[in-house]
Amino acid sequence: MREINVSEITENIKEMCIEANHFLSDDMVKVFNEAVTGEKSPLGKQVLMQLKENLDIAGNEMIPICQDTGMAVIFINVGQEVHITGGNLEEAINEGVRQGYAEGYLRKSVVKDPIYRENTRDNTPAVIHYGIVSGDKVEITVAPKGFGSENMSRVFMLKPADGIEGVKDAILTAVKDAGPNACPPMVIGVGIGGTFEKCACMAKKALTRNLNEESPVDYVRKLEEEMLEKINKLGIGPGGLGGTKTALAVNIETYPTHIAGLPVAINICCHVNRHAHRIL
Repeated sequence: MREINVSEITENIKEMCIEANHFLSDDMVKVFNEAVTGEKSPLGKQVLMQLKENLDIAGNEMIPICQDTGMAVIFINVGQEVHITGGNLEEAINEGVRQGYAEGYLRKSVVKDPIYRENTRDNTPAVIHYGIVSGDKVEITVAPKGFGSENMSRVFMLKPADGIEGVKDAILTAVKDAGPNACPPMVIGVGIGGTFEKCACMAKKALTRNLNEESPVDYVRKLEEEMLEKINKLGIGPGGLGGTKTALAVNIETYPTHIAGLPVAINICCHVNRHAHRIL
């Protein structure tokens, strides 16, 4: 049995909150640079160059990539052979967010109650998704989620008869409705199957999948390619000002579902798709 003190988790999450808000992950750098090169519209290319300049300034001067430094979404998988010591895991995670947003001078965007709207002043609580897995490691993904794109996300409870064409229509509908509001070029996370809440969690998690990694499922891989092509033909373009790069990537996750349903969730992220990943 391997022991990990909660202080180590707090420290890593603090660092990851700062990292994700100042630097693109390597996979995002790759697809963003490819978009700059591949954009056909002069105005679209100009917008991408301005976004690239913003990214360079953020990294060089340690200024957040975006003023909306997001609500902290944490995916944490704890190995069954790990014993967490020194305190409560959830409190340690939130303490890491608290320290990260304070020490990183990141905007505090979380309110205590969805109706009364009093700011918590430290960007906690985080939204935490736990997983219990085999092994003696703790895998952490921190994904600060801005709400310009989050507000454009959708869940469709399709009928089984709608099939894969219904899924395609749902994805395109969500992207069309989002238009410029999601700060394109977007990254599109899609969850298909499960239940109402499961497909939404899958769509969120799909955004954090390394964009260099292809889906192991043949039809999913082909669907990702097809939807990226169709989305980029919509003409929304960088900044919503027209162009050929409306999306940088489409990541799709699937899960078994009920015979009577076909849930589909589309979680849209802006052009930075902030996430940081570590294994302890």
